[in-house]
Amino acid sequence: MKTLSRIALSASFALLALGTAQAEEYQGVLQARSTVARDAVRAKAIAAAHVSNQNADAASSLVATAPNAPRDRATVQAEAYARAHAPHQNLRAEAFAGSRVPAFYDAVAPTTRSASVDLR
Repeated sequence: MKTLSRIALSASFALLALGTAQAEEYQGVLQARSTVARDAVRAKAIAAAHVSNQNADAASSLVATAPNAPRDRATVQAEAYARAHAPHQNLRAEAFAGSRVPAFYDAVAPTTRSASVDLR
């Protein structure tokens, strides 16, 4: 009886596999149907290739203007040091619900330097 049930079970699996196996038909290479003539496409390609500065980004092609009132070098260095050592400097508001950094992140007292460092 066990042999008969095993044969019936394997036969049903074989029929199931045969019924679900399907192959996709090969349709050959698709034929392109263009509405534009080759000469028109070639002319557009040549015109696009001859555009001046075609690889430049609009944002990076602008030159920044000089500041009206230059700041003292020591002030800029001190500000950069303070920002680099600020606690939680890498937190972004977009990462939190309501686009607000929770207040408890700012509750940590900033670290102080024990020795003065000359930044020049």
